[in-house]
Amino acid sequence: MFPRIFYSGLPLPELSIEETSPEKLTDALNTASAIAAANNITIILPMDWYTDKGKFNIAHVIDNTGKVLGYQAKNQLDPSEDTLWLPGTDRHIFEVDGLKFGIVICHEGFRYPETVRWAARRDAAIVFHPHCSGSDVSGTELTEFRDKNNPYYEQATMMRALENTIYFASSNYTSRFSESASCIIAPDGSCLANQPYGKVGVIVVDIDSAKATALLANRFKHEALDAV
Repeated sequence: MFPRIFYSGLPLPELSIEETSPEKLTDALNTASAIAAANNITIILPMDWYTDKGKFNIAHVIDNTGKVLGYQAKNQLDPSEDTLWLPGTDRHIFEVDGLKFGIVICHEGFRYPETVRWAARRDAAIVFHPHCSGSDVSGTELTEFRDKNNPYYEQATMMRALENTIYFASSNYTSRFSESASCIIAPDGSCLANQPYGKVGVIVVDIDSAKATALLANRFKHEALDAV
């Protein structure tokens, strides 16, 4: 999994982003599919995506044969993004080699825990979370993962796993003033691995899907709220 809008690039003030087009995005998706097939890996590739309705902020899922299984659009946009993308209207569960998973994108995974619970209640063992938090221009250089003085983002990744009893994998950009580290959190809330701040790299860990019971997610009594 790559960070949010990895191919297209985020339209941040400090960045010069090349203009995308449907053709460029399709070419990138085809290239990623070939890489996935050649290396027998599954790729989650976030990017912009154009439809007849407009432009969406999405993450494509490409399986280890190079087949594009579909995409998850970002449903819950940050208020500052309302003029940049259209919000998605559907949520999806994906499955590769018997592993079911969901995807939540940036703001919706941090601010809308219901999006993660939706996937957990539909047998997702892990939810992937491409995001971007931080800057190369200004901010505080973090030194310790989940320090009490860090921004809340890393604590939120712990909670998304712990409150649903599933795995949660979050991928951020490597920036000088990062506000959260890429990490993989276990169903008990423990951190299996996190990427050091400011260092480009890839996290590889083994997970035990049997531990992703979704016990707490499935005990949620949504009927009581629906009745109010």
